[in-house]
Amino acid sequence: MSSEPTPLLVMDLTGTFAFGLNGALTAVRAARLDVVGVVVLGMITALGGGFIRDVLIDSLPPATLLDWRYYTLAAIGGVVAFALSRHLRRMETAINVLDAVGLSAFAVIGASKALASGLGVAPAILLGVVTAVGGGTIRDVLVRQVPTVLRTGLYAIPALVGAAVTVITVRTGVYGLPAALGAATACFLIRIVGLYFSLNAPEPPETSRRRQSRGAGA
Repeated sequence: MSSEPTPLLVMDLTGTFAFGLNGALTAVRAARLDVVGVVVLGMITALGGGFIRDVLIDSLPPATLLDWRYYTLAAIGGVVAFALSRHLRRMETAINVLDAVGLSAFAVIGASKALASGLGVAPAILLGVVTAVGGGTIRDVLVRQVPTVLRTGLYAIPALVGAAVTVITVRTGVYGLPAALGAATACFLIRIVGLYFSLNAPEPPETSRRRQSRGAGA
């Protein structure tokens, strides 16, 4: 069972469910899959980043396989998305908020676990980001689309900020529950602001010009 403080554990479990839900919904939209395919892709979204992290730091079996709550919530999220996909589309804002909670928790917990395994500052930040976005990236590759994290919205950047704040507080000796929640809050707020204002990371000038010309043509 997880040894994380209760607030972070609640965020982690909430995020696992939300990632399973959101990942399965993305699968429903992107490909014609049966219930097995939708649930599997939901679980990959929810658990894949943690799997990658634990394999890279040689923490086996992966933590999410040692605690039944994680893979159960991921599977439930996938089943709910399959059964209620039409109705859930009306709740996209709420699902995105839960997804942001998961992104924040995964970035913080991923970075702290990487540091605990003996990694340095840069690798720990990187693994914090991988924990947060790795599952969604695997899902997108499996349904043959450019990973969402590489093409739209502020997604990797909030995870990077949350992981970086976590690593800095650990290295300066002030890490604890308040610092972890502060790092997660920073990640969450950046993600929510990005969603609310439809902000994206900077694009190459040529891509921006094409987008503007299409908008002008419309």
